[in-house]
Amino acid sequence: MDLPTFLWVLARVAGLASFIALSISLLTGLALRTAVLDWAGTNRALRSTHEYTAVLWMPLGALHIVALLFDDTARIRLVDLVMPFLAPLSVYGLRGAIAVGLGTLTLQVFALVAVTGWLKRRMPAGAWLWIHRLSYLAFAMLFLHALLGGTDFSDPLVSALTWSVALALGVLSLARVVWGRLPA
Repeated sequence: MDLPTFLWVLARVAGLASFIALSISLLTGLALRTAVLDWAGTNRALRSTHEYTAVLWMPLGALHIVALLFDDTARIRLVDLVMPFLAPLSVYGLRGAIAVGLGTLTLQVFALVAVTGWLKRRMPAGAWLWIHRLSYLAFAMLFLHALLGGTDFSDPLVSALTWSVALALGVLSLARVVWGRLPA
């Protein structure tokens, strides 16, 4: 396998692994506070899984980004990592430029949620809660990033996994709205 192919594969595998870690983190976090799943609220293994995967996505996401930076096909620039929607249309086209911009925003929002997660005890509870809820927005952006920018959606397994996670998050969110939230 040559280096460009390796970097392309590494970027995709790291991106998918990061997506899976974030998916597990969101699903377990939602399950911990949804009243219809009250038995899960005291489950230490579920809480540990949520906390572990909330950190696990970071090195996987970093590997995804580094591989894309070195991938000559992706042509991601350093500025694209900090300023969303500056990717040149001539290189990516509209769909690709939107995907890169969404990836940048997703990274920034999930990083904000992670940092404030570590600062939870030093923040007002209401502020922390609203920042933490940005995870749902970030997941929606991540989903669109993958849908618009990835070639992996053509794989039935990847597509089924991604749509299943989105459906599960939707169902759990609806259950939380209907049956309420467990107290912290």
